[in-house]
Amino acid sequence: MKKSSPFLLLGKITFRFRIYIIAFWVLTTILLGFFAVKLPASLNGSGFEMDGSFSKVENILQDKFNQPKSSVMLVFDSKKYNPSDEVYEQFVKETLSSMEGVKDTVGVQSPYDAPEKMVKENVSFASVRFDKSFGDLKESIEQIRERLPKDGDIEVSLTGGPVIAEDMNTASQQDLARAEAIGIPAALLILLLAFGGLIAAGLPIIVGLISVVSSLGLLYFYGTQANLSIFLLNVVPMIGLALGIDFALLLVNRFREELHLGIEKATVISVQTAGRSIAFSGLCVFLGLSGMLLINIDIFKTVAIGGMVVVVLSVLNALTFLPAMLGMLGHRVNSLTLFKPKKNSRSIWHSFASFVMRRPVIMAIFAALLLAFALTPIKDMKLSIPEAEALPPNYESRTAFEKFEKTFGEDELYPVLIVAESNDSFLLEEESLSSLEDLVKELENEKEIIKTESFFDYTNKLSGKELFQVLQTEQGKKQLTPALEPFINENTAVIRAYLSVDVTGQKAKQFVKEWEKEFEGLSLTIGGATKFNQEIFDEIIDKAPYGLAIVLVTTLFILMIAFRSVLIPLKAIFMNMLSLAATFGILVWIFQSGTIMDPVEIGLMIPVFTFGIVFGLSMDYEVFLISRIQEIYEETGDNNHATLLGLTSTSKIITSAAAIMIVITGSFAFTDVMPVKQIGIAIALAIFIDATIVRMILVPSLMKLLGHWNWWMPFSKRNRMKRGT
Repeated sequence: MKKSSPFLLLGKITFRFRIYIIAFWVLTTILLGFFAVKLPASLNGSGFEMDGSFSKVENILQDKFNQPKSSVMLVFDSKKYNPSDEVYEQFVKETLSSMEGVKDTVGVQSPYDAPEKMVKENVSFASVRFDKSFGDLKESIEQIRERLPKDGDIEVSLTGGPVIAEDMNTASQQDLARAEAIGIPAALLILLLAFGGLIAAGLPIIVGLISVVSSLGLLYFYGTQANLSIFLLNVVPMIGLALGIDFALLLVNRFREELHLGIEKATVISVQTAGRSIAFSGLCVFLGLSGMLLINIDIFKTVAIGGMVVVVLSVLNALTFLPAMLGMLGHRVNSLTLFKPKKNSRSIWHSFASFVMRRPVIMAIFAALLLAFALTPIKDMKLSIPEAEALPPNYESRTAFEKFEKTFGEDELYPVLIVAESNDSFLLEEESLSSLEDLVKELENEKEIIKTESFFDYTNKLSGKELFQVLQTEQGKKQLTPALEPFINENTAVIRAYLSVDVTGQKAKQFVKEWEKEFEGLSLTIGGATKFNQEIFDEIIDKAPYGLAIVLVTTLFILMIAFRSVLIPLKAIFMNMLSLAATFGILVWIFQSGTIMDPVEIGLMIPVFTFGIVFGLSMDYEVFLISRIQEIYEETGDNNHATLLGLTSTSKIITSAAAIMIVITGSFAFTDVMPVKQIGIAIALAIFIDATIVRMILVPSLMKLLGHWNWWMPFSKRNRMKRGT
């Protein structure tokens, strides 16, 4: 290391002002902790919101056709009575009358207002409508739940988007508590095995918790200005604990190694060496998450911003608070020792690394075949947007929604909404009515359409020309106006089309995409669940490659600067991509095959989240390992010796770091919210593959095969070194 290194200066400053730095972090954490507690109340929705045609249609329906901003459903069901029975009807009326006075309600629609749509067999539903959006209905939902009858021969259940979102928030908080209860003790146990003492083992836990609490507190202020997805509550602690503990583990380990030189020198060297690795590792994770910002969907922006905040604070914490604490503790960092760690781990790793490096070709092929086998199921991956099924099975909002979907889904949940607008004239003029008639006929001729619903269905099937003529008379206008109002307003008309194909399938998505066009002077905008799916999928497919390219290119240059090498960064990126592909293959086998659990599709955001988080996290170990190999190589000029010694000296700490990352993220496998379970398992799997097959086999094999070419860099003085093996 050069003496002018900024990390050398940082180490000296941190040691000199250690008391002030500790006081600053303690006070800041306490202050931000107050706001972190308030963050869950400000989270709302699944995060799958974006500006597009779906959103535009929703706004048009609210502005021109009195559609409420949001609504919830009361689902009635009875095994004893039918909706036509007086007891059933009286129960419904009494339940709905109790909704009077619920905060922000603008109306209640009874199943008996439209029995042809809202009643089937023994099941019926009512709609409670609000003039507030999803995130503002917590108090209203609580009031409704308090007023619902709790038992009887007729069941009533509450469900709908706002209710599912609120339950998702509650379940996420419970999942977080459960995961922390599993992950933190497991991480502490691993740290004890690594360090042998409570003080050294406890410091990384403290650093991780400070990073998480501070991040959640800062994000509360951001949440007052933007919509934050409820998944933030799981992702930020997951990243923050894993990363904060890993960073601290590296720095504490280096401090203990250098402590024989004196407390101040050990602190400075730790920041100068391990601190440099932490900074580059944090930058890689930051860049990995930043690629999600290009995807214009709230949930990806939420996770990206939340993750980037916790990464920055984890790095700052590890480079300032932790060295300051170590400077204060000094030799006491080794106190409260429970046992002395075994010393034979070096020889085991030395023997294994030697074994691999003596057979580099065979071992590299073996590792590549393992990864190739693991990634084969990836071709069968099915992605979907999580809805009620993401909730635990025992949640009322999920069971009620599934009952509603099974009974009324085709008609109530999944129509394609077609908004036709004319900029030149009112739609009740003869030419416009004829265009609308042609539009309806054209839609009905499409093979993807079963039926349509428009104002023509409620005007005795009059043609556009006949309808215009009837509307010219006062009597005709009076008779037809009630039928027209739900479907036409000035220059805007609404048509509902019901699909004959899977509403979330590729044919349905292609249909809504193709039909967003101009038609005989009418501008068509498409909405509905199918359009929502199409826009979300297309946004990810269109933007993700750009985000991927930015992450790969920037990471390549960062690592080239860090290691002053071309091939090492290229290898690191390639191996990372290979291990991620293998992870996705195993994920498909776990969740979709039905071998381990009931088959369930992978959440649409899981591959993007996993890449954004794991790509950077995996680079931690690459940076930790290669940094140590680089130090030895620059001292000796011997690539094989540097690789062997670097692997041996860092193996225990990297294994411990990986184990901590696995137990922290893997603890989310025991949660109940399906996307959280999937992301936890995905990250744990990716880290496991990276720490075993990649780090133990591929890295030493390729380092051996490439020899001094590992360190080739254009225009570098190092290139003039004698080539060797």
